[in-house]
Amino acid sequence: MAAGSRVVVDSAAAWPEDAMDVEEAVVANWFVREGAHVAADEVLCEIQVEKVSIDVLAPTAGEVVAILVGENDEFVRGDPLAELAPD
Repeated sequence: MAAGSRVVVDSAAAWPEDAMDVEEAVVANWFVREGAHVAADEVLCEIQVEKVSIDVLAPTAGEVVAILVGENDEFVRGDPLAELAPD
């Protein structure tokens, strides 16, 4: 599959509006592994923004090609968290 056909799951879509002044967060848990098939809107991971836990959902059905931020790793709002190869 060509890289251009991959979907990047970024953290911006899940970021809570009341925390827009916060730039950093942590991936608390991944619920999928690389190579897993996911459905659209399936929970991929949970991120921790300040003291709030937020689920990051798959924007489309497909295969998890790469997890780009590991559990307990910090990232900046808008960073890509995973890549999906859509069905």
